[in-house]
Amino acid sequence: MTDTVAAILLSALAMTAIVGVRYLISSGGFAFATRIRHPGLYRGLELQMKREIGWSLASAAIYGVPAGIVAWGWQAHGWTRIYTDVDAFPLWYLPVSLFLYLLIHDTWFYWTHRWMHQPRWFRIAHAVHHQSRPPTAWAAMSFHPVEAITGAVVIPALVFLIPVHVAVLGLVLTVMTVMGVGNHMGWEMFPRALVHGPAGRWLITATHHEAHHAAYRGNYGLYFRFWDKACGTDIGLGSFAAAADRRERAADG
Repeated sequence: MTDTVAAILLSALAMTAIVGVRYLISSGGFAFATRIRHPGLYRGLELQMKREIGWSLASAAIYGVPAGIVAWGWQAHGWTRIYTDVDAFPLWYLPVSLFLYLLIHDTWFYWTHRWMHQPRWFRIAHAVHHQSRPPTAWAAMSFHPVEAITGAVVIPALVFLIPVHVAVLGLVLTVMTVMGVGNHMGWEMFPRALVHGPAGRWLITATHHEAHHAAYRGNYGLYFRFWDKACGTDIGLGSFAAAADRRERAADG
């Protein structure tokens, strides 16, 4: 029993370290790209970015615990539906499972995010994330612990329910990281043809999420605009020119 507890704790600590390092590398990389592409965009936001990093590293610990338990259960007992043999399921299932994970995660994110904008829960938890005015690349995991818990449980729960190849699971986590960071960095990394074209009517990018941070309402999704459109909460694309004005006021104030 003692050995089991020690193994679980070690796995949780290892996953916490992995999540924390992944955050520092990904957000740091996007912050560096911002400095190259848009020099001075984060001018005057140094204290805010330190706060974002602090909350995000705390969130990394919360994300790391269930991930560590899942990793231990998979390795020690094969409890999950994660598989490594690419021939265990038809090849067409690989992209299908990727889409399923992203769709279910997006659904969970939409409804929990919308719930977090109820006045009581906004004051208790989600206000931490919206303290970033405007958000930077470091804000992707800047959550109150209550909000971090809602985000930490969904993927670990899914691996017990839906078969997924380990490489597809890695791709899901990569997409989650890239979109989470990219949507907050204050400029659009995708080409205008995608953002304003047919694909952009259904995919969420930084331009879409910018409107959420400007209006504090609507645009609650993470990857897809489906739920926002279906529920009448899609408020369209944001304006980075208006965001730049807010940044200037934040820097001067």
